[in-house]
Amino acid sequence: MKIIVTGGLGALGRSVVAELATRGHEVAVVDVATPSGETPGAITLGGVDLTDEAAVQAAYATIAERLGGIDGLVNVAGGFLWETVADGSLHSWDRMYRLNLRTAVISSRAAAAHMQAGGAIVNIGAAAAGNAAMGMAPYAASKAGIKAFTESFADELKSRSIRVNAVLPTIIDTPANRADMPDADRSGWVTPAGAAKAIAFLLSADAGTITGASIPLSLPG
Repeated sequence: MKIIVTGGLGALGRSVVAELATRGHEVAVVDVATPSGETPGAITLGGVDLTDEAAVQAAYATIAERLGGIDGLVNVAGGFLWETVADGSLHSWDRMYRLNLRTAVISSRAAAAHMQAGGAIVNIGAAAAGNAAMGMAPYAASKAGIKAFTESFADELKSRSIRVNAVLPTIIDTPANRADMPDADRSGWVTPAGAAKAIAFLLSADAGTITGASIPLSLPG
């Protein structure tokens, strides 16, 4: 498969790219960041504003030409912030929408335009979307939007035999999250490598009967 990974220069994105490359897929990374070097197993388009539809469409047209099509998309790009509703800013709600939901909608629309039957899209939601603790409202609301978008777009694309699913991980076990939450219980945190394997499965033909699903990812503990 020829697969685009947005946000592929981050901790989770790099794990997804590595997993897909190991399985023999052709991978393209699209990220707002500028790569400091080559991304192993992938071509990389850096400096792409994933909230800008025209920029994304142009990037995906380039990728489709270079790879000979687009078969899959993983929407990893996103962001997080913690603030209470009372003391926070409405700007934070707009920012979480733009980073977590708008990017996924724009990329999915652009990628689907190039997909044939058998294509697949995987969105990254969050377990917090179903149980938002204090300080999580803007982030969780944007991730709840991912679930609704996944279900609706899956229904829209089923006549074209293109599948759309989401994963809902607990906290991803990254160096940044460990630094931000040094005293947290990490027993239920999901490793980037573990999440990448679940994402790769949902892209594969083995998941051909799964669409419109939002699958929780967690470790027992």
